[in-house]
Amino acid sequence: MPDLSGKVAIVTGCASGIGAATLRRFVADGARVFGTDVNAAAGRALCEEVGARFAVQDVSDRALWPQIVGEAVECFGRLDILVNNAGMVSGAGIGDLEDEAMFAAWDRVLAVNLTGTMAGCRAAIAAMRENPGGAKGAIVNIASTTAIAPLPTDVGYSASKAAVRMLSKSVATWCAKQGLAIRCNTVIPGATHTGILDAAEQDMPGLMAAVAATSPLNRLADPAETAAAIAFLASDECPFMTGAEMLVDGAALSIHPGF
Repeated sequence: MPDLSGKVAIVTGCASGIGAATLRRFVADGARVFGTDVNAAAGRALCEEVGARFAVQDVSDRALWPQIVGEAVECFGRLDILVNNAGMVSGAGIGDLEDEAMFAAWDRVLAVNLTGTMAGCRAAIAAMRENPGGAKGAIVNIASTTAIAPLPTDVGYSASKAAVRMLSKSVATWCAKQGLAIRCNTVIPGATHTGILDAAEQDMPGLMAAVAATSPLNRLADPAETAAAIAFLASDECPFMTGAEMLVDGAALSIHPGF
């Protein structure tokens, strides 16, 4: 089990799904955690339950990022880990909506999934450079298998998650070139059992089984399984691992779609 004892982490989108599982895992592994989410009630309740700090945050608000990071540093004295998990879907293919609605959906998804992730990286790097003992840290950005095999039904989500992959590599190599011991990696989850899928199943019965069948394991991932991969990348177990991508997809992208 990765040892996060004494480390300080920010986890965005902590109120549910992979974010909630990651927050729980980090606390269990010894980290002091600062969770954020737009869902104030659920996020605060979880953080109070496990002994983490909480702040309401819309990650697309670029001006709020330095404040959030500053609060975490003020609370705990440093920042070692950032998990950019917060994200959203648009549910719209390229021709599904009229122009105004289409571009509004596109702009919102990119603002949250891509610009929010970039702003988080920028604010975290600034704080990690000032850590006692020297610049050091780990950033883990959450993409999706749709970044590799896109959804025709969600052009914004697919495009934004593909861009997160390249953003992470750019951040990783910039930090390395600057001589900073700040790593940036990407986790690429496959179909995961979250509240989003539960809600979608109500409107589309059979969806859960169909999504599970995309993996040869014929099941959905538990969010805790993805959280385990995130904890590894956030730990000191892999100091030479930066700019990398870790698939947690149940081999969904490893098999020919005809089989």
